[in-house]
Amino acid sequence: MPRLRPPIAARRLHRTVVHGIERVDPYHWLRERDDPAVRAYLEAENAYTEAVLAPLAETRETLYRELLGRIVEDDVSPTYREGEWLYYSRTVRGGDYPIVCRKHGSPEAPEQVLLDVNALAAGHDYFDLGACETSPDHRLLAYSFDTEGDESYTLVVRDLETGALLGDRIEGLSDAVAWASDSRTLLAVELDAVRRPWRVLRHRLGGAGPSEVWREEDERFFVDVDRSRSGDWLFVETGSAVTSETRLVPAADPTAAPRLVAAREQEVEYAVDHRGDDLWILTNREAENFRLMRCPVGETDPAGWREVVAHREQVKLDAFDLFRDFVVLVEREDGLRRLRILQPDGGDDHLVELPEEVHALSMDENLEADTETYRFGYSSPVTPHTWYDYRPAQRSLEVVKRQEIPSGHEPSLYEARRIWASAPDGVRVPITIACRKDVGRQRNAPCLLYGYGAYGISIDPSFSPHTLSLLERGFVHAVAHVRGGGELGEAWHKAGKLERKESTFADFIAAAECLVEEGWTAPDRLAIRGGSAGGLLVGMVLNRRPELFAAALALVPFVDIANTMLDASLPLTVTEYEEWGDPSDPEVYRRLLSYSPYENVGEGPYPPVLVTAGWNDPRVQYWEPAKWVAKLRSTTGAESGVLLKTDMGSGHGGPSGRYEALRERALELTFLFDRLGLR
Repeated sequence: MPRLRPPIAARRLHRTVVHGIERVDPYHWLRERDDPAVRAYLEAENAYTEAVLAPLAETRETLYRELLGRIVEDDVSPTYREGEWLYYSRTVRGGDYPIVCRKHGSPEAPEQVLLDVNALAAGHDYFDLGACETSPDHRLLAYSFDTEGDESYTLVVRDLETGALLGDRIEGLSDAVAWASDSRTLLAVELDAVRRPWRVLRHRLGGAGPSEVWREEDERFFVDVDRSRSGDWLFVETGSAVTSETRLVPAADPTAAPRLVAAREQEVEYAVDHRGDDLWILTNREAENFRLMRCPVGETDPAGWREVVAHREQVKLDAFDLFRDFVVLVEREDGLRRLRILQPDGGDDHLVELPEEVHALSMDENLEADTETYRFGYSSPVTPHTWYDYRPAQRSLEVVKRQEIPSGHEPSLYEARRIWASAPDGVRVPITIACRKDVGRQRNAPCLLYGYGAYGISIDPSFSPHTLSLLERGFVHAVAHVRGGGELGEAWHKAGKLERKESTFADFIAAAECLVEEGWTAPDRLAIRGGSAGGLLVGMVLNRRPELFAAALALVPFVDIANTMLDASLPLTVTEYEEWGDPSDPEVYRRLLSYSPYENVGEGPYPPVLVTAGWNDPRVQYWEPAKWVAKLRSTTGAESGVLLKTDMGSGHGGPSGRYEALRERALELTFLFDRLGLR
């Protein structure tokens, strides 16, 4: 690879004193979005990354074609019944986006195209379809879209009989929309100046404009709207990271004032749905891992809630779905999801039998309460996604659709298993491993270790066709289910947040050491990957143990946490206090400084790192990865080993089109294979 010189970020010293601590930030100027020098620097970084990887253009194109060969370009989703209609989406070769369709009555009926997202996206570098909701009478379609990647959506309504757009248009919204029963009134959620969903609006089609239903002044809380599966109620939901409350609006009377279910209490969460005369409530009130309650719609005082499913120490109740004749519980035990079926008014319950021990479940579209089947998704690290219909009365599973891998995939050639690492404090940390059966524990096997570990989010062992590019080349693919996530219940989350955040980094390092000690890989063959809060994890373990890893992928990484959490004008900052802490407290500020990757870059050497950013990213501002890369280079002396790619037209999720997303993944794999010495 030719020796190239990276762009040099100018050093403009910016001094701050917080809680008596003086800090100098040489790259603070990269926050100045309107400064032409900032954009010029990022574009120079992009050009440099392309130049460094130019000798690998053939590999990159080969990998792109390989990834493309694993998706069905002309594909059709399963159908979902709602009333007399069957709804589905399909993709066409060459089209980046889905086409939303329906048929009346039966699969043999003529197709009606509701929305061709490819046509909507024409002329835009980025396009994200947010809400896509048909009215209760199935004559109108409310949909919203974001063309910048900044997660600010515009809502419009289409007449499905004529195909014409109505004159109604509302901008600056979240992607949440709920129809009232009259099919003429919508509830939507407005964003505030820092893009927090804060105010519920009611809009009557053809009216003068939206009116306010509810506003949330507490900056820790986000607002959402939803509709009960029964169709009888609209829900106005407000929630912070640890506290929530819900208000009810009759779907038949959308002008009625919202009625509170239960007043918020700090660190008490609840979610509701409706069936018959009752509300069913999932809550952590006196139940860390949640329990299921019910109460009459008109008597919602928590003192009168009746327990349906009790709290269990080793089982977390993740979610529930209500139907006429059965209730589905989504439970989590030992880090894995399972489905339990209840009788609504008492009787025997049972678990749905699943084909593999290590697996992932996803809740699918179940639009109607009056149904005999439950649709869910299933996969494992080696088994492609399968859509099932489960019939509780017969306890039978029916395959609706299996994900096809056109270029071929034989699951029996691979294995997935769970092993456990031991953290420094003795806590056992689960690791999910996937590899070819003939790879076994080869000490020189290349390995990619992934981690996240924040917000109570669980990284379930699911299938990705992209991972096959690793497994087919003899890689071990591993996921460390570190504290801060939710895999082992709410206590697992709490053990990796606020003052306990250090356990997340310790767990990940322990997982890496376990993979080496047990012979799965070696440090010179071990790469790591993480994005967003997982990018913070990657950044910090590189600071702590750079010699343990051979390469790293840090995708839109949250690496400037101390500075970001000081700036309440940024999106998400205030709402994040309950996960990371409020730096107005001197102790919290010192703690954030102690594990902020940007503040703790060592003098090296570091392994090669590929870093990505999004110019319009509202969650992790582009300057965080940009500043971190500049500091990595200036502090460690790294040059071509640290690469930055900023997508100048997208946000947190990267490119919106499926083909460009595949090219991004091909770029990651190209970097990874080259840095690990694979050809």
